[in-house]
Amino acid sequence: MTALEAAPPSRSPWQWLYGAAHRWRYRWYASRQQRLPRPVVSIGNLHWGGSGKTPLVASIGRHWVGQGMRVAILSRGYGRRDAQIRVVSLGEGPLLGPTLAGDEPVLLAGEVRGAAVVVAPNRFDAGRHAMERLDPPPDLFLLDDGFSHLLLARDLDILVFPASDPFGGSRLWPGGRLREPLAAAARADAAILTGGQAGDGDALAQALRPYGLAGPGFGCASETLTPRRTTGGNLPSGTRVLLVSGIGRPRDFEQAAARHEVEIVGALKMPDHHDYPEASLREIRSSFTETEAEYVLTTPKD
Repeated sequence: MTALEAAPPSRSPWQWLYGAAHRWRYRWYASRQQRLPRPVVSIGNLHWGGSGKTPLVASIGRHWVGQGMRVAILSRGYGRRDAQIRVVSLGEGPLLGPTLAGDEPVLLAGEVRGAAVVVAPNRFDAGRHAMERLDPPPDLFLLDDGFSHLLLARDLDILVFPASDPFGGSRLWPGGRLREPLAAAARADAAILTGGQAGDGDALAQALRPYGLAGPGFGCASETLTPRRTTGGNLPSGTRVLLVSGIGRPRDFEQAAARHEVEIVGALKMPDHHDYPEASLREIRSSFTETEAEYVLTTPKD
């Protein structure tokens, strides 16, 4: 089995019941969808985190801002300690920290200058708030992690698959790494393989045809920038670094660091969306001393 061949659907009773629950959920929410007065484009995935969708949202957002469009990115703000509608950015960078906004919205606010970022538990409420409060109002809405947020109608649904684990074992949790069955791909207008090559798109689309995908597939290469110091300048080759990350696929981060010829002397892997309490900072300080690292190397989200 190659990386772009999905396994046949599981016959496990648990997998069947879990899949049936997702189908019922889709029908229930689809009958109650609300529509915003501007086009809505959703970027989402079927995996439990780590598919590269947020960097893709940032890239698409920068492209449309560069075309002169007024873009508003809508997000749930996973992990934030607040349930209010919050404007995280008006286009000039973050106005709030991760506690009120969530780590990924703050990251997007810094990465996509010129785009507004609004968070709310209900993405329709976030979009309506943007239409009422932003002046001028957005031309287009971009949903981060929006595939499973079914209450908001969308005009284009893009489904993201990571090249390092395209089909999540082809099984739902707990036997696999999918939060929705592969058959949910039938709802998507297009599929993108992140971390792949341009020619991988056709293979991805063909692998998903038995699951109902009718649209095209695309390959999207991932570019890793040279590690930089917070004080400015690139890290020299051979620098001893302690890796610290709280992301869905820490192995991808480790491989990216290794490609830049730093010397990895240790790696601390925190849960995805980790908020780094004092206990975690003590662990980092202790590991930094024990490994005799020169720098802590982490991700933009962390």
